[in-house]
Amino acid sequence: MSAEEIRRAAAERIEEAEDVRDELCAALHGAGVVLPSLRVEPAAYADERPRPLVELGRCNLRTARLIAEALRRGGAGA
Repeated sequence: MSAEEIRRAAAERIEEAEDVRDELCAALHGAGVVLPSLRVEPAAYADERPRPLVELGRCNLRTARLIAEALRRGGAGA
């Protein structure tokens, strides 16, 4: 794999991670949940061959309860 192909593949993986982060953020927002530290792991941007992770971050107890409630509502029919 050439250096250009490696860079292109890395950019695609980062873009995918950012898209997934945005999808999750929108879904959480629709359920009334905001995770202010939701992000793509910063180290992924520096890696030549990234395997990015979406960090959910930390939240207060109220937000944790909102997430649990949203999952219970959404998971009932799954």
